[in-house]
Amino acid sequence: MKTALIIGSTGLVGAALLQNLLNNKAYEKVICFNRATTNIQHPKYSEVIVDFEQPETYQNSIIGDDFFCTIGTTISKAGSKEAFKKVDFEYPKQFATLASKNGINHFLLISSLGADSDSNNFYLKTKGEIEDFLKTTAFKRVSILRPSLLLGDRNEFRFGEKIGGFLMKTFSFLFLGKLKIYKPIQSTTVAKALEQIAQKETSGFQIYNSDKIEEITHS
Repeated sequence: MKTALIIGSTGLVGAALLQNLLNNKAYEKVICFNRATTNIQHPKYSEVIVDFEQPETYQNSIIGDDFFCTIGTTISKAGSKEAFKKVDFEYPKQFATLASKNGINHFLLISSLGADSDSNNFYLKTKGEIEDFLKTTAFKRVSILRPSLLLGDRNEFRFGEKIGGFLMKTFSFLFLGKLKIYKPIQSTTVAKALEQIAQKETSGFQIYNSDKIEEITHS
């Protein structure tokens, strides 16, 4: 049986993923790295309260098999490009570096459709940069999931996503053929895909775009 590790377990995808992993018989333990306690009670659940600015507070706790990185924010919520990059690049990089050093086999990351380190869009550029970094690590497996617009009930209100989600759901019938990749996707679907991908016996660096994520959960 395996041990799963998660950063971002209180977010939209991470919370759904956590519940999936707690119910998955393949895992005997699920360790979450959080800023504050969640008060979750489950025999498999374990949490490490960390200071993200001080890796020494958690480096010796990164022991297991599958590391799920679902942490993420927006520039508007973070308050600045610098603060956004810290959450979406620096923190994943820190954890990935330690996970690789500690012998974790598989690192799974929620990125974004259109991620590209050469992009003129700061958000997509940052997502591309963390993907590029993961290519340099020593993990046996790296799985990158690039969902389109995520649908689900967030703890915080994001006006742009609410409007975008409404419009894209209303006109989702138009997302056919090559446009299928842009169809909005439920956060629970992405969480399920993460869980299923982690059980595959593969190796190397793999990218799953939004349409492929949908296919995985329906296969």
